[in-house]
Amino acid sequence: MEQRHLGRTGLRVSRIGLGTLTWGRDTDEHDAAEQLKAFWEVGGTLVDTADVYGGGEAEYLLGRLVEGLVPRHDLVIATKAGSVADPYPRFNGSRGHLLAALDASLERLGTDYVDLWQVHAFDPVTPLEETLQAVDLAVSTGRARYAGVSNFCGWQLAKAATWQLASPGVRTRLASTQMEYSLLQRGVEREVLPAALDLGVGLLPSSPLGRGVLTGKYRTGTPADSRGASEVLAPFVEPYLDDPARRIVDAVATAADGLATTTLQVALAWVRDRPGVVAPIVGARNAQQLTEALSVEALSLPDEICQALDDVSAPVHRYPDQDWSTL
Repeated sequence: MEQRHLGRTGLRVSRIGLGTLTWGRDTDEHDAAEQLKAFWEVGGTLVDTADVYGGGEAEYLLGRLVEGLVPRHDLVIATKAGSVADPYPRFNGSRGHLLAALDASLERLGTDYVDLWQVHAFDPVTPLEETLQAVDLAVSTGRARYAGVSNFCGWQLAKAATWQLASPGVRTRLASTQMEYSLLQRGVEREVLPAALDLGVGLLPSSPLGRGVLTGKYRTGTPADSRGASEVLAPFVEPYLDDPARRIVDAVATAADGLATTTLQVALAWVRDRPGVVAPIVGARNAQQLTEALSVEALSLPDEICQALDDVSAPVHRYPDQDWSTL
């Protein structure tokens, strides 16, 4: 699998990442092991998790599989901290919480360091400089090799990345931002992606298949074994089952028919090759689904197909996101 630099850093990662959101909850150890082995065998390196996935079970499961199944040095392990189970507050970006969470993650993962440590979300209560102090401490103490953020809007990312660039050699450059991005969700193109491109921050798209909808599986109903039929994940999928989404999925299916491939591969290839994107994070229910996603490595979409998909899924960008002189 092709490797790409993560932002403006020396860290190289596979251009498709393996997500573990359902590990330890809907994905058991056997299925997780099959996924990790299939991913590693085709040259995949970036494995993304978080301390809250499965209540910590995803990290624990990944830690059990590493070394016994896949050499630790062959993987780029990324985890996150900052989300908390208590809905009030939903996020905790304090230095104390973040560093304690990192230590707990390292214990579950069975490793001395993570390759990429990400602040899971912006905490509006904790001063941003305190949150970023935790990032600097994590890297300076060797517990994390690189750092990034997740779910930061445009101004939040710009402020954090600029703060870290203010004193080169003292603060840790942000390598990445992880945000939802797909043909069904192009909101990052308004401000997040321009900020990331300008500041040298690599984008790691989550839910690159529109929460599974872009696979085409929901075109004729909701499969019984799908996330849309899951009590836990149905509300996660439901927003992308409306008429505008159906029109986009139909367009992807038409493109797939013309290219003799699948809707999944067309949708994933589109987001993988967008400007600023480093590696979409793909979460699969089983190894068979993951193998289909990984086969996208050989697919490059023709320019005319990309343009057609751009047009049918184009978000509305007006003032002040659009050049005011054209309004």
